[in-house]
Amino acid sequence: MEKNKIRILYVDDEVNNLKAFKATFRRDYKIFLADSADEGRDILLQEDIDIIITDQRMPKENGVDFLESIIPMHPDPMRILLTGYTDIQAVIDAINKGKVYHYLTKPWEEDYLRTVVKNAYEVFSLRKENKQLTDSLLKANDQLEFLLRQNLLS
Repeated sequence: MEKNKIRILYVDDEVNNLKAFKATFRRDYKIFLADSADEGRDILLQEDIDIIITDQRMPKENGVDFLESIIPMHPDPMRILLTGYTDIQAVIDAINKGKVYHYLTKPWEEDYLRTVVKNAYEVFSLRKENKQLTDSLLKANDQLEFLLRQNLLS
């Protein structure tokens, strides 16, 4: 069962939030916790993550900057931004720079967060399946072109 769990990285500089998140969701998801953007990047290098949830306001690097920084190496995980503040510029930046799937306010509401995670994972899975199908189609096309060239030459 552990293999099939949605793998979530939660980045927040407030340790109490990390503990509360893990306590609430550990039965349903495989949770990875980071108390800084740098620690989040380290986890991404070691683990396959499906969904990243990050706090916007952190001391060294805000959530949007963290999400933007990981796009080149980790473009696939779905991104959710969490903040205790309604900062419209952060929302705009999150969507434009951090490619954020959803924006949530703190304190998070458990059932709503579960729904957002479920929906984000559906999009993640569909994108992954689409990429696999496209790769298979390209491979089959290459094989057909090879066979066609072989027939034309013989």
